[in-house]
Amino acid sequence: MNKQSFLFRKTQSLRSVSYHLFSGRTLLLLFSLFALSCTTTRGQDDTYYTGDQAVVTIQTQTAPPPIPDYVQPPCPGDGYYWIPGYWAWSSNGYYWVPGVWVLPPSPGLLWTPGYWAFYGGYYGWHPGYWGTTVGYYGGINYGFGYFGTGFYGGRWEGRHFHYNTAVWRVGGGIHNTYVNRVNITNTNHVSYNGRGGVNYRPTDGERQVIHQDRTPPHQLQMQHEQNFMNERGQFHAPNRAPAVHSMNMPGGERFDQRGRSMGMGGHGGGRGRRD
Repeated sequence: MNKQSFLFRKTQSLRSVSYHLFSGRTLLLLFSLFALSCTTTRGQDDTYYTGDQAVVTIQTQTAPPPIPDYVQPPCPGDGYYWIPGYWAWSSNGYYWVPGVWVLPPSPGLLWTPGYWAFYGGYYGWHPGYWGTTVGYYGGINYGFGYFGTGFYGGRWEGRHFHYNTAVWRVGGGIHNTYVNRVNITNTNHVSYNGRGGVNYRPTDGERQVIHQDRTPPHQLQMQHEQNFMNERGQFHAPNRAPAVHSMNMPGGERFDQRGRSMGMGGHGGGRGRRD
């Protein structure tokens, strides 16, 4: 082999090595970009809804407990509307506000439950409100027609509320009823939206009503929440359920988790009226 031939082969070999190194680096770069793209796309799919932080009224570092199972008491009279129970926060921790039947502030209004959401550094409370449409409530399964999205407990027809007896318990003497068996399976009891909780974003329909006119809870509802902040048996504790799970009206008859009567409330309130 002459010197010229050797140099040619050596140069060809170096070019081959350089080509393979270049190809390897190119493939590695392309693979990295592809992986980053996949990660970014997946990260976008896994992110949680944070577009409603402006309405947060309470912040805490502690996650709320799961929503307990309990029996709904019968509706006490025509026109009453069910407000599902929820966990409220005080300086002593979380306490259970019993589900309760109330009179809406005016005909035509529906209740959108409040909900907790995690925002990276804290859990924020979005208070419930009255409106002409049930809006976004974080995907939380409160039961009794509020299964995470939408509302199935009844509907307004003119100035009269009609009850879906497949979802709500209605007492005797109420005839404006119908049956709509809802085929929704949601056994999730997690009580907050966000990382570690419910991953649910508002639908297009729910986005459209996020900024609808809101009527805040009326005075009897606020008194109902404040009354149970003063009862030790309502505060969350390991291996212990809240004492009172539901009521037939603010200040009215109390019921335990199984729906057994515990007597009258003793905190005032009464039947109330529409304002």
